[in-house]
Amino acid sequence: MTDNILEMVGRTKPLFENDIRTREKELAEIIHSSRFLVIGGAGTIGSAICRELFARDPKVLHVVDISENNMVELVRDIRSSKGYGTGEFATFAIDCGSDIFRSFIEQEKKRIGGYDYIFNTSALKHVRSEKDPYTLMRMIDTNIFNTDITMQMARDMGAQKYFCVSTDKAANPVNMMGASKRIMEMFLARRSKEMPVSTARFANVAFSDGSLLYGFNRRIEKNQPLAAPNDVRRYFVTPKESGELCLMSCLTGENRDIYFPKLDEELNLVTFSSIAEKYLENLGYEPVQCATEQEARERVSELKSQRKYPVYFFCSDTTGEKDFEEFYTENEVLDMDRFESIGIIKTPTVYDADKLDMFSDRIAKMRQAGTWDRAELIELFNEMIPNFNHKETGKFLDGRM
Repeated sequence: MTDNILEMVGRTKPLFENDIRTREKELAEIIHSSRFLVIGGAGTIGSAICRELFARDPKVLHVVDISENNMVELVRDIRSSKGYGTGEFATFAIDCGSDIFRSFIEQEKKRIGGYDYIFNTSALKHVRSEKDPYTLMRMIDTNIFNTDITMQMARDMGAQKYFCVSTDKAANPVNMMGASKRIMEMFLARRSKEMPVSTARFANVAFSDGSLLYGFNRRIEKNQPLAAPNDVRRYFVTPKESGELCLMSCLTGENRDIYFPKLDEELNLVTFSSIAEKYLENLGYEPVQCATEQEARERVSELKSQRKYPVYFFCSDTTGEKDFEEFYTENEVLDMDRFESIGIIKTPTVYDADKLDMFSDRIAKMRQAGTWDRAELIELFNEMIPNFNHKETGKFLDGRM
């Protein structure tokens, strides 16, 4: 179903193949002689990184993820496509925020001498996760504090580099997910004085776990209509491209570099509704627009028999939805010359230590009290990001089909 991703998102060729080819010898030499830990490695981006690493025969590749089922599929996929390398490949179904993970790190430091490179792709990535105060607090824990703690672990073991995924939604954020990643970047800036770190902001990963496009596959399987906003434009990269961008950032990036794909707004910003139409056409269906959700639900069997398929397109009115995506702000310094298809944000060592401490203290007090609400968390984010333009509508994606 995802073989024609490029066509569906309006592109004709992969983004990074020339930059990867130019640096293949350098990448292969580093990977073959190094030990890697990929946190969140069974998700779409993490597993794409694992495939890129495994293809170049790393000395050690360890993968940590809380999803046991996704981990099993990652191993099956690698064994079925790449086979076996000469190095050590192992997976661990554990939570990177747990005491078990800390014990694991300590033992691997003793056994193999720790890791040379750590990729952290663990994150709560959905805008819908800000709908309640409890999931929102877990987002803060996962996206900010676990990142800071695991980078400290990387420093303590003498790792050469720490990489963490950011998001295009961190540039001029309008939702708490993007803002959490922006605050994460502030914590990384402070930690960058202790060891090298790089990151990447990139667009929606087409057909990634839990994404709207991933949901298209499930809807077809279950004979359910497709629904999508017709006014929200997004950039898209393929899963493989997401792994390549992370690999390039970690292994070629300088301290505090943020990599992003060079995409042309005219060619590459596409609406979800247009992708839904191309997706159905790729399957041999003619999309038929319905006036309501109920009409779309009721007409699946009727239309499928005619090689047609019901769709419901609507204007977005949910909290945190940005009309378009951007990778950088006007105040950020860019290097657009180093790579053909990758831009770099050159981030200075600028952070407000008092603000970071205040943020940590306020969150700790909320959790110690055992109660907090969305309003006070949003207020705290506004203090951290003065230009944070939180888009609150009172409606959330869980209220949509």
